[in-house]
Amino acid sequence: MGTFSPSPFYTEEIQKFCEEKIYQPTMDAMKAEGRDFVGILFVGLMMTADGPKVLEYNARFGDPEAQVVLPRMKNDIIDVIDACIDGKLDQIDLQFEDNAAVCVVLASDGYPEHYEKGKLISGLEKFDDKDGYYVFHAGTKLTDEGIVTNGGRVLGVTAKGKDLKEARKNAYEATEWISFENKYMRHDIGKAIDDAE
Repeated sequence: MGTFSPSPFYTEEIQKFCEEKIYQPTMDAMKAEGRDFVGILFVGLMMTADGPKVLEYNARFGDPEAQVVLPRMKNDIIDVIDACIDGKLDQIDLQFEDNAAVCVVLASDGYPEHYEKGKLISGLEKFDDKDGYYVFHAGTKLTDEGIVTNGGRVLGVTAKGKDLKEARKNAYEATEWISFENKYMRHDIGKAIDDAE
């Protein structure tokens, strides 16, 4: 229902642990099976009292995870993908802006079990020419009436800011630009950021 980047909970210590105990062993195991991996391997982690635990692997970006990472990436994603294909990823210096991004998912009330489709969406034009603000379509459909809801998770509203607190404020303000009947969202995305300060 939303996410933020960078995560203040993913410390250098946790990164080192994950690289040694999760990421590299995963790559080594696939290679040992003759399944060299090329592409994006998304590792969903849960932080526990016993350290990071793997919840899932995806051979793709997750959304809304990608919707806070890609806007901060300075590199052209096509160059990164080409480097993966050509086996030259080690020649790419991935660089990210020194800022933050927060994404809040706008869903149809009742998601994930029961929700209605076909509700007209208004306010999308408010994102035009707004630097640092993005709206990503997930469950939408273009009709003669305009763009309508067509799924449970309808839109991802992302905003950048100088830090996570500002990005969170900007993202939640931007969610108010969009209207549709039965619009639902969580109001605690990134709340732990505020609580930690």
